[in-house]
Amino acid sequence: MTPTDMVLTPMGLRFMGRVFPCTIGRGGVRADKREGDGATPNGTHRLVGCLYRPDRMARPCDWALPIGPRDLWSDDPQDADYNLMVRAPHPYSHEALRRADPLYDLVLLTDWNWPRAERGRGSAIFLHRWRAAGRPTEGCIGLDPMHLRWIVPRIRYRTRLIVPDSLAA
Repeated sequence: MTPTDMVLTPMGLRFMGRVFPCTIGRGGVRADKREGDGATPNGTHRLVGCLYRPDRMARPCDWALPIGPRDLWSDDPQDADYNLMVRAPHPYSHEALRRADPLYDLVLLTDWNWPRAERGRGSAIFLHRWRAAGRPTEGCIGLDPMHLRWIVPRIRYRTRLIVPDSLAA
């Protein structure tokens, strides 16, 4: 581990000498992540992208890409574009990235099961704002929006998300 890694701990997400309260998936941390299980996968994950809502905030870092009205994320294992960003209209099951609520106003993308997805192993694991403190996600890591905005511009090219084996069920 390096000082620029994000490490999930029982106390929260440790990054750059600070620990931020966070939420994880309703299925806990699992080594055998599957689509729809609500689990946060253990392991070492690279951060491969940043998305943001340009109608709600300024660009948070120079590598962030805007979320457009037609941007979706495929979560259907039958889709050739499973676990990839796609555009509406899209005939397979997907999640809208541009939401009415602020959940995905700022999103960090991990390399979980990406870019060549194994069908059914689980789609996108994001770091995004939480719905509320203590309220679990569908497998992502949720953070207080102010903490997420503090973290994003401090991420470096080699920053990783580490979810230790010791947290897995």
